[in-house]
Amino acid sequence: MSSINRLTCEETLRRLDDYLDRELTPQEMVRVREHLETCEVCAREYNFEGKVLTDLKAKLRRVKAPEDLIAKISRTIAQFREESGG
Repeated sequence: MSSINRLTCEETLRRLDDYLDRELTPQEMVRVREHLETCEVCAREYNFEGKVLTDLKAKLRRVKAPEDLIAKISRTIAQFREESGG
């Protein structure tokens, strides 16, 4: 890979949240992954942030949302779908 296409650590860390959420373009995903494969510092940060997200998701799955909150969210989603035609 040419150095012109290589991401710097700063660019990689700026994209890390979107990379973890898989919200980058396929090309950006490849570039971040390639950087993480060659940079130990960025890879450690990626592993740390990934573990935090995994742990948070696991804890959130165990939390029971109040019924009135679930109803409110369901109504909001239904209203959004009606307004957007979806």
